Amino acid sequence: MLTVLAGGVGAARFLEGVVQVVPPATVTAVVNTGDDFVLHGLVISPDLDIVTCTLADLIDREQGWGIAGDTDECMQWLGRLGGPTWFKLGDRDLALHIRRTALLSEGHSLTAIADQFRQALGVAVKLVPMSDDPAPTNILTPAGEMHFEEYFVRRRAQDRVTGVRLHAAGLALPSPDALAACAEAKAILLAPSNPVVSVGPIVSLPGMREAIRSARVPVVAVSPIVGGAAIKGPAAPLMQAMGMEVSALGVARAYADLIDGIVIDQVDADLVPAIAALGLQVAVTDTIMRGPAEKAHLATVTLALADQVRQARYEPAFDANPGAG
Repeated sequence: MLTVLAGGVGAARFLEGVVQVVPPATVTAVVNTGDDFVLHGLVISPDLDIVTCTLADLIDREQGWGIAGDTDECMQWLGRLGGPTWFKLGDRDLALHIRRTALLSEGHSLTAIADQFRQALGVAVKLVPMSDDPAPTNILTPAGEMHFEEYFVRRRAQDRVTGVRLHAAGLALPSPDALAACAEAKAILLAPSNPVVSVGPIVSLPGMREAIRSARVPVVAVSPIVGGAAIKGPAAPLMQAMGMEVSALGVARAYADLIDGIVIDQVDADLVPAIAALGLQVAVTDTIMRGPAEKAHLATVTLALADQVRQARYEPAFDANPGAG
């Protein structure tokens, strides 16, 4: 069993690599739900949908979200009728949100719904929401506090970030399946996702860090920061707002109490000594996931580092002469 803590686009692409090198049915992705919100009366789960549709090979790869070849007739009519259109929803995409909302209203958990959707779309990887409770991520700005999607999509991440409030709806607990995914894992990987608003909401759930540590298995992260910049999304201003250095070293420091090792890009090779000084093992490679081969390579390097950690930290050395001494 391999458990991957996942956000949206970067995590989905990383998982595409993982399933090329290990059997998909042995992988569980614990997915961030801090981006979930309600619009048009519908419950939208952006990261869950991105991961699901990517692994189902349905994703619009140019955008990184939405369904390939989708139409927008409903969105056009919503706009004509005065409805908000800042969050683009394709016609087929809407079916996910309509069905999710209906099932939630019938009392089904988000975990059960995610499992139903991934099976319906032919995804072998088990997809687990981090929580069945509402756990929105809010961004603090001079213009006021707003949901992450409003900050990121509607306002195009133009506001100065003064803080981030995780689990803004109040107490949220890890889903039972998320805790089980940690307890049953042979290794836990932190995908190259935003450390503040993608992985952060997952590991900040009460008891989640303890569940990861108590698993006593290799925990390895992949840095989403390359050469001091994020590959995609607003990681830089969010990290800065949280007092984090925008670098692979900053990511390593943020995760230092949780991980055993980290994979960084070759352009950041000069950071290896500083990261190693944190007590972490480091692998250096090309982390840019341009296509299937690069995705598989990154997954292979990450799993190899997890194996190195396992041998060094979690498997006792073989005693060739146990009776000696």
